[in-house]
Amino acid sequence: MLGKYIPVKRRNRDEGEKPFWISFADLMTALMVMFLLVMSVALLAITKNVSEAEKKQADRVHEIDTLWERIEQTAQGHPGITVDRNRNVIDFGDRARFDTGSSRLTTEQVEYLSAFVSDMLTLARDDLAQRWLKRVVVEGFADQRGDYLLNLNLSLQRSERVLCTLLSPASNQQKTLSRDEMEQVRDLFLVGGYSFNSSKKSLEESRRIELRLEFYGIDEAHTRTDDIPRNDFGQCRIR
Repeated sequence: MLGKYIPVKRRNRDEGEKPFWISFADLMTALMVMFLLVMSVALLAITKNVSEAEKKQADRVHEIDTLWERIEQTAQGHPGITVDRNRNVIDFGDRARFDTGSSRLTTEQVEYLSAFVSDMLTLARDDLAQRWLKRVVVEGFADQRGDYLLNLNLSLQRSERVLCTLLSPASNQQKTLSRDEMEQVRDLFLVGGYSFNSSKKSLEESRRIELRLEFYGIDEAHTRTDDIPRNDFGQCRIR
């Protein structure tokens, strides 16, 4: 037993010379799988970001449409006002028409403007309006007669006249804005003059004012006005 010979299996010489590393084909297959995994994750991330952006845009459009519906409901209480969503404009029509070469408004027109703007300011304090309404531009227009610079100045005066009647009302004016509403007008309203641009089909219809609403974009920072010094409103100096 002690002297029994135990045969030892001899390894093939070729086995020791076989390479330890994986083959080039296997390496390429592994790299391809990794590449596909990385691309899949990247595509999922991009798709998620696009979906979130599309959702934000859809929500913005829906909420601004809802805001316009509320504006239209407010305008129904003031006959003569038309709302154009495509242009983001509120047109006062005959209720704020100017005489030729003039920027003056009648007492009746002033009362009408003050009543509507007061209702608009109430709407502007709503959460939906606070989120999206950026500013209200008062746009004045002139007809096609006269030279360009004359009409440009006249258009600007007509826009300014609206702010004057709101912030510096006449002593005999019955409908006026409260102090808080005046501050809201100062923060929200902007004056703009447009001469005979966007003229209407008749000269009379061209001598008008409009309110153009501007809205915040998605994730756009809101304008801050609380740190701006507050001076007195003063008196209207337009002749």
